[in-house]
Amino acid sequence: MILKIFLKELKDTLRDRRTMMTMLVIPLLLFPVIMNIFISVSEDFQTEAATKKIKIGMVGPSNNQVLKDLNDIPQVIGEKEIIFYKDTLALLSDLEKDSIQLGLVVPKNIIQKLADLSSVKIKMYHNATDMGMQQRAESYMKIIEEKERYNRYDLLKVDVSKINPITTEYVNIASEKEMIGKLAGGILPYIFIAFGFIGCMYPAIDLFTGEKERGTMETLLTTPVTRWQILLGKMGVVVLSGITAATCALLGLFISIEVMDLIPNKEILGIVHSILSPGFVVMLYSLLIPLTVFFAGVMIPVAIYAKSFKEAQSIITPLNIVMVLPAMVGFFPGIELNAITAAIPVVNVVLATKELIAGTLEFGLITISFTVMVGLAILAVLVSYKRFDKETNIIS
Repeated sequence: MILKIFLKELKDTLRDRRTMMTMLVIPLLLFPVIMNIFISVSEDFQTEAATKKIKIGMVGPSNNQVLKDLNDIPQVIGEKEIIFYKDTLALLSDLEKDSIQLGLVVPKNIIQKLADLSSVKIKMYHNATDMGMQQRAESYMKIIEEKERYNRYDLLKVDVSKINPITTEYVNIASEKEMIGKLAGGILPYIFIAFGFIGCMYPAIDLFTGEKERGTMETLLTTPVTRWQILLGKMGVVVLSGITAATCALLGLFISIEVMDLIPNKEILGIVHSILSPGFVVMLYSLLIPLTVFFAGVMIPVAIYAKSFKEAQSIITPLNIVMVLPAMVGFFPGIELNAITAAIPVVNVVLATKELIAGTLEFGLITISFTVMVGLAILAVLVSYKRFDKETNIIS
């Protein structure tokens, strides 16, 4: 009977264009387009910021060494035009108006100080909201500082190797797979959680609140089927919709990587392919399926309680933020899966997935995470049944 109810509700759900758009079309087709646009725009901004001609305002002597060094910097770093100002106030005023992009203040006695082998303090003004300008300023000053340092070594006839007694070589023992897992592994569970929740939402509202609005819930209850069978049949469709939407989102990400060449480095692409093994997929879904059941169990009591589709939607939509916010923990560095975080719902799934991608997941911790999520899923089903079994909740 549960299977019959499941198939009946699934057929009705598949006929709903809005649900199909949310479950299949948007995550599968729209996601690659969004990713492509985002990366293209980001690359264009970075390229423009790194190569566009900028105006540098300067306050100081017209024949100072910094100006000479600045002019000697190759145009590969970006074209530049130097404009002299009489005072700092005029320079800062034009910097605020974006008439110039960088402001350089050189002491009047710079020539004498350099001749006396003294230290010279130079101020470089920039607007941090102007993308790429701080990086350009730092690259310019680094070249100038390096050049003047070696000029001074020559004047003092200093052997550079003698003033650097220790040279440190940093060796990263983490594999590239671990680096990908720790740095970028948070995106995978975040996508699944976000789209999984959205995929559950519309079927949950339609199969419970929608039936109440249409007056078909009473008819369904007159059939010789127990309420828990009706609930499990309907909940199965909600869970399947969530998993399908999340899976389509992951397929969209995979299509983005494969078709749109988001990872030009072939070595890293090979590591990504090795991560997506059958064992990884099985372990991933062992965590994500109970999570989706938990999502369904959170939504269904609300959908049962609500009197209209609009009311149910207005209550469930804010829950999306509550559920997705913990998923952002995966983007924060330094937060690891341990005995405490493994017991925190949603957070444990995100961190366990990161460890799974990196290949550093401990069996004990994934057991805790899995047990917690299965326990929550069972609790969510029981709460849903308790709400569904109450007569006043299901009769509009």
